[in-house]
Amino acid sequence: MNKTYLLIFFLMLLTSLNAQTLKKYAISNSGCSYYSYCEAKWELSYSQDSSRVFTGECLNDGFYYSVICVKLAEAVSDLSAAELMMISYLDYLKTSFEITSAAGYGKGHRLQNNENTRGVLDYWSDKVKNNWKVKGWTNGKFIGIMMVYSQKELPETKINVFLDSFRLP
Repeated sequence: MNKTYLLIFFLMLLTSLNAQTLKKYAISNSGCSYYSYCEAKWELSYSQDSSRVFTGECLNDGFYYSVICVKLAEAVSDLSAAELMMISYLDYLKTSFEITSAAGYGKGHRLQNNENTRGVLDYWSDKVKNNWKVKGWTNGKFIGIMMVYSQKELPETKINVFLDSFRLP
């Protein structure tokens, strides 16, 4: 009887060690953060207008979780203009990542129901047959791009938690 309990204990322990936990991570020193199943390494670069661009990516269970956080050099007070700027950035990324098809931007999203934010959603496919789900967020001071891609079918419920986890300072 004790052997059975010991076996069950070890099986439960092994299962809990393999469970994917969601943790909050800072996006370098941007002031922004996000929740993910793995921790990204951050690189800092600057755009042509001197905006700070933080990029990071990690791999977990065959899925790549990518984050791009742009601290705009000059804030955009008009949220419609900020949304258009974010969409232009996403269009640039489609070229950079060799995206071959896109569903089209779904607008009207709000980060944590905050009316002072704008968000867009899209599904992409690239030339090597990766499936992408992308969500962009902005408040006119920052742009956050959250992306998950894999050649596997994307688990919507799990990745939606990540895509909606961008946090502004």
